[in-house]
Amino acid sequence: MRRYLPVFLALLIAVSAFAPAGAAQSNGGSETVACEFPLEVTDATGEQITLDERPESVVALQPSDAQTMFEIGAEDRLVGMPDNPATSDLELGNRTAVTDTYQLVPERVIDLDPDLVLAANATEKESIEQLRNAGLTVYHFETAESIDDVRSNVVTTGELTGECDGARATVDWMDRQLAVVDRVLESVDRPLAYYAMGDGYTAGSGTFIHEAMTTAGVENVADRADIQGYGQINPETVVDENPEWIIYPDDRSEPPIHQSVEATTAFQNDNVLAVNANQMSQPAPQIVYAIVDIVETVHPDAYEQASDDLDGTNESDTDPADGEPAESPIPGFGVVATLVALLAVVGFVSRRR
Repeated sequence: MRRYLPVFLALLIAVSAFAPAGAAQSNGGSETVACEFPLEVTDATGEQITLDERPESVVALQPSDAQTMFEIGAEDRLVGMPDNPATSDLELGNRTAVTDTYQLVPERVIDLDPDLVLAANATEKESIEQLRNAGLTVYHFETAESIDDVRSNVVTTGELTGECDGARATVDWMDRQLAVVDRVLESVDRPLAYYAMGDGYTAGSGTFIHEAMTTAGVENVADRADIQGYGQINPETVVDENPEWIIYPDDRSEPPIHQSVEATTAFQNDNVLAVNANQMSQPAPQIVYAIVDIVETVHPDAYEQASDDLDGTNESDTDPADGEPAESPIPGFGVVATLVALLAVVGFVSRRR
């Protein structure tokens, strides 16, 4: 991640301290997190999950499960997680790798005998049944179709693991950032963009990736083509729509587009953006980073305006290396607002190191 991004996020946190209360509410800020055990919940498979007490050992089956555990500050109880490029930003440490690259190895999970297993919706149901038949408690998440669903995943993970303070703080951080993004993009023109996933696949309506794109201020070609969910789009359709931007996950060296798409305005003008695949492709909190990255590239004036909202703020207010605030307070803030903003930055950034 580039060093300037944490600085911008720090600015967003502080700016949002002055946002109208309704702004965060409109982005899901009404979410509540309650940690009470015994806990009884029903998961996406209709299975009733009962936890008598806070789980002390947790296994994450998918990268998004692991990312959320780290984000809410529950990684100290994470004993197993995937080990592949999709978790390259997370520290495996002495945790057990429950995958051979992308292939889940259920036997490794069973050997760990964890108190709780988190399974994002991408997990095969056969694997879930194998783990349940071995006596493990497995929570299978619903498919994330929106940013609100990502928030719900965070809340649910917090409740299941008893890490409600961390879940609440993470959702609050997401809401604050997105409230500022919404505000600065309110009157901008929204260029047409094509999200290329490879082999002709793209993200259509009813996906959190589609909502991430529209939140970041672009119109989605797949939506115009009436693609629902993740599906293939005819390259001729892309050429006919002639998008101004091509966006793709950076887990490949070049945009995965059909040769004919090179005739579009986007490709001809080199309006091609690679976004962090681990942030854009996972229904987890770091989707906010990908949204901000798109805003910074596609809407540089709006991005700059968000920074200018804190006139006089020094980029050294937060050290990206350790999240520690600089000695001087942020100019123009009351003491309380300054402390709230800086504490939010410290708490959020430190969890990513």
